[in-house]
Amino acid sequence: MTATETTFLTSDGVAGLATPAEYVDAVREGYRQRGDGAPAEPRTTLEADDPPGMLTGYLAILPETGVMGGYTYAAGFGERDAHFVLPVFDAESGDPLAVFDGASLNPLKTGAVGAVGVDALARNDASRVGLFGSGSQARGQLRAVVTVRDLDHVSVYSPTPDHRRSFAEEMNGRLDATVTAVEEPEQAVTDSDIVITATQASEPVFDGEWLEPGTHVTAMGQYHPEKREIDARTVARSTYVPDLRARLEQDAGAFMLAREEGAVGDDHVHAELGDVVAGNAPGRTGDDEITVFDSGGTAIETVAAAGMLYERARESELGETITFAPASEAM
Repeated sequence: MTATETTFLTSDGVAGLATPAEYVDAVREGYRQRGDGAPAEPRTTLEADDPPGMLTGYLAILPETGVMGGYTYAAGFGERDAHFVLPVFDAESGDPLAVFDGASLNPLKTGAVGAVGVDALARNDASRVGLFGSGSQARGQLRAVVTVRDLDHVSVYSPTPDHRRSFAEEMNGRLDATVTAVEEPEQAVTDSDIVITATQASEPVFDGEWLEPGTHVTAMGQYHPEKREIDARTVARSTYVPDLRARLEQDAGAFMLAREEGAVGDDHVHAELGDVVAGNAPGRTGDDEITVFDSGGTAIETVAAAGMLYERARESELGETITFAPASEAM
């Protein structure tokens, strides 16, 4: 056998290949396939203490899209930064199709799965968002959510006043909705139809008692068994939907800690997101229902987004050709 030609795609090279709405469509389809049985495994993380950092990876196969792959990234360590490597393989032949520098697609694919959760679980008339966080992931969430709901107003809270004010100013220039920086966490929750947490906080960023009936919550900033952005009261009050059930024994800290405190049991889990998207389980069933989507991150959204970008890049003849030797020759 001869070496296989593969496309290497840089972060800058794929940055403008798709709109937030197109990421949402690709990711929704990925989760539909998951609901119909597509394999996916939660992240595996190895942590180091000296220097501190973590090495993380996860995998998924999307047979109908025809791609499979994973995401591996190192974060922290001596440089205190992160680097993302994303290989994509043909799901039938096993041939490597592409290798991505996955940095630029990260907030877009993560924002997309948040929007898929909103579309599946939030009220159809939801128009007001309370957003915790002012970094790239918060931007990704907000840019994606506006593709599935007609938003009027966004209240953003970040503990650093300059950060929340500059975020509001920037997003006011990008969105039709009015984006306002608020001074207290409760102001981001009160009167909001959708609450999104996109922070690095290890403790709950709001009190679950503040949630009004009918609110949807997307929690995406923590994936650690001893850390959480939402409290046990929020989990207990909600119809709780994770991206993958396997995370409930591994890194879904919000649920794991609520269960440890006795606020919920294992039967509190409604369904995986993929089951809701595929129609195997209902989403929201009433206007007063509080819903939570626990988005810790999976390879489903990553591989779905990468498969879409690979096709776009091939059509535009983008990327550098590299080769992989088949094991039958190399070993």
